Amino acid sequence: MNYTSAISTKNFFINAFNNATLDVNRKDLLFKIAKEISVVYKKNEVVNLNFICTHNSRRSQLGQVWGFFAAEFFNLNINSFSGGTEITAFYRNTIKTLQKVGFTFHLDNFSHQNPKYLISFEGSSKSIIGYSKRFDNKDNKKPFIAITTCNNADKNCPFIPEAINRFHLPFVDPKSYDGTNLQDEFYLKTNRQIAAEIYYIFSEVKSFLN
Repeated sequence: MNYTSAISTKNFFINAFNNATLDVNRKDLLFKIAKEISVVYKKNEVVNLNFICTHNSRRSQLGQVWGFFAAEFFNLNINSFSGGTEITAFYRNTIKTLQKVGFTFHLDNFSHQNPKYLISFEGSSKSIIGYSKRFDNKDNKKPFIAITTCNNADKNCPFIPEAINRFHLPFVDPKSYDGTNLQDEFYLKTNRQIAAEIYYIFSEVKSFLN
C-alpha cells in the first residue's frame, strides 16, 4: 500500500498545533499528561505511551502514529504504542487520512481480518508497526503510561498493572461519519486535533526537560 502525498507531515503537524483551539480544561489535562511523562522520563530516560481505545482501529491508532512522529520531531526517547479492549483492524479510513498527510504504509503481514503495516514518514530514521491488538499485547512495551481515547475504553479497561499512570483523553469518534459525504472531512478533523494535542503534550515535555 503506497501513497504519495503533496502535504508535508511536518507542516501539517505544526499547522495543526498553531491553529488549534483548546479550552482551559483541555489544556490542563494535556499539561498533566506532559508533566507525568516528564517525571517518568527524568527517572528512566525513556517513556512508553499506550493509546487505548475499544477497537484499536481509529483514535488510538492516530495517537500512536502522531506520538511516533512527535518523538522524532522533538528528539525525545518516547515510544508510542496502541491497543484496545477488543481486536478488530486498523481501519482503512484511518490509514487513508494518515496517508494524506504524508505517512507511508507498507504491508508487513497480510491478513484479511487484521493486516500489519510498517509506518514511516519522509526523513524518519525508523518505522513502527500498526495493527489492531489488545492493550496488553506483547508488542506494547511495559511499563507504560495509559492514555484512553474513547469513553468505552476508559469504562471497560480493567486495572492495568503495567500502567505507571492512566489518563482519559477522549476524542469524538469519526466512525459515525463512515459512508457519508462528510467522511473524509471528519477523519481529517480528528487527525488534525490529535496531531495538535500530541504536539502540545510533547512540546511541554521538552520544556520540562530543558
